[in-house]
Amino acid sequence: MSARPRVCVLHVGGTIGMVRTETGYAPQPDFLGNYMNTMPELRRPELPAFDVVSLEPLLDSADMAPEDWVRIAAAIAERYDDYTGFVVVHGTDTMAYTASALSFLLPGLAKPVIITGSQLSLENVRSDGREHIITSLLLAGAGEIPEVCIYFASRLLRGNRAQKVHNLDFVAFDSGNLPPLAHVGVGVEVARHLVRKPGAHGMKMIPLVRKPEVAAVRLFPGIGAAMMSKLLEPPLEGLVLETYGVGNAPSRDQALLTAIARSAAPPREVVIVNCSQCHGGSVRQTVYSTGAALARAGVLSGFDMTPEAALTKLYCLLAAGLPPAEVRARMQQDLAGELTRAPESAGANVP
Repeated sequence: MSARPRVCVLHVGGTIGMVRTETGYAPQPDFLGNYMNTMPELRRPELPAFDVVSLEPLLDSADMAPEDWVRIAAAIAERYDDYTGFVVVHGTDTMAYTASALSFLLPGLAKPVIITGSQLSLENVRSDGREHIITSLLLAGAGEIPEVCIYFASRLLRGNRAQKVHNLDFVAFDSGNLPPLAHVGVGVEVARHLVRKPGAHGMKMIPLVRKPEVAAVRLFPGIGAAMMSKLLEPPLEGLVLETYGVGNAPSRDQALLTAIARSAAPPREVVIVNCSQCHGGSVRQTVYSTGAALARAGVLSGFDMTPEAALTKLYCLLAAGLPPAEVRARMQQDLAGELTRAPESAGANVP
């Protein structure tokens, strides 16, 4: 009889492992591990064996920062050879950022990294966390989907394509530009044609050598050149510009466009990436003159990347010490399934 697969459960925080305190829900060390030890389902032979590792300090995901993405990635890299797969138990608020960052920090991944959490604490009798833990363990132990994914509400989503879309519904995440990699009902239906192939040359965490300054700004009617100029001042190195529709921005305000163009050009060379505010669809900067104006100003199309994926990708590339020209080139390449380079004239996006 073959040995049961073994999964590493990395607990980093979030609602699922919180308990009620005088000041509201807060993470509690050992709560998750102790709770999982009381779940009879987890002792069934069809589930993988598992170890729970608490990455302290446990955090509400609103407190997550880039250094936390790095410590989670490092924890996976350190244990990579010892497990069939990984489950990362995380808060929902910034889960999409962490999932995106891990997909870029762990190139060559050949094992599942399933990120999950819950809308209600395991302390709550109606918690959605129990099923999320059980299914995430099954998915990680099966080893069939070698990607960083988010499992939530019966769907497995590619991590760098997911966004949090609801803060009260159990269906908290969606993926506007890529169907789920798997649907979980009575059975598990894997969309195998969407799943990326495992890395062929081994997984190796990319070394980060610096802490770059990146930001995101959502355009709104009335945004002016003075505000944009202030945002683009040093030490900013990268900006995700969340635009309207297919990548449109105000074009009547020449001062606004000039501020963007000046920052994107030498000597500053701020890497500015255009992502749509829409949950689905793609940036196509040549369709309207308002988008073409951004292209002429040196703004890169983010195609169908989510703003979360674009921001974390930008951070990781700059943190790896790459020069601006190389960062610009790689921002428009598919590194981890995060974008589709569709022709500018194309309509709906395909995986």
